[in-house]
Amino acid sequence: MNSGGKDSASAWWWTLCRGWEITNLITVRVTGGDSHMFQIPGIDVSKVQAEIAGITYTEVEVGGEQNEEIEELRSALVHLDIDGLVVGALRSDYQKSRLERMCEQLDIHIWTPLWHQNGEAHVRQLIENKFKVMISGVSCEGLDASWLGKILSMDDFCDLKRLSQKFRFHVDGEGGEYETIVLAGPHLSNDITIKYDTHWDGKRGSIHITECFPWRV
Repeated sequence: MNSGGKDSASAWWWTLCRGWEITNLITVRVTGGDSHMFQIPGIDVSKVQAEIAGITYTEVEVGGEQNEEIEELRSALVHLDIDGLVVGALRSDYQKSRLERMCEQLDIHIWTPLWHQNGEAHVRQLIENKFKVMISGVSCEGLDASWLGKILSMDDFCDLKRLSQKFRFHVDGEGGEYETIVLAGPHLSNDITIKYDTHWDGKRGSIHITECFPWRV
């Protein structure tokens, strides 16, 4: 599964490093206002990621209702010819347990290669391995509008770590403190260019992608 963000990108890269074939890039689009399971800001980048990688893009719409969204996903996946699902879950037992139960119902495997990785090491390794990680949403004290659209450098990550210690949020964003999209990385053969609008209400905000396409000279 692919939200277009850093955890999905890392799980995707892990899959390629194992020599496995990726047949579908599955992205969940939440049509309601919020979701307990799935990322909302910036997911439009997923379609271009699939285009660059030459992988079939599969988008599943869910309403975002807590007791219905996993069943809506299951109902869509039952029609796909897949052997298993790779997801970028880090520490959310809520997310992991529901996806595992869904895969059991579908009689397919599930892999969560990032599960319980050290959050600081996880983000640091992405930057070191040339993943271009952009902040697409922020929703916690300590992160203001200046972070929206920022592509994380190592200096930025040091600032993020300092703020996470001061304001007591997860440095990897696992608690929903921030969301990301990935515009380049070793799993992609080309960079992605985006244009976007920024929405900020004084406490939280996100970017809204208006254009998204493979980088061109």
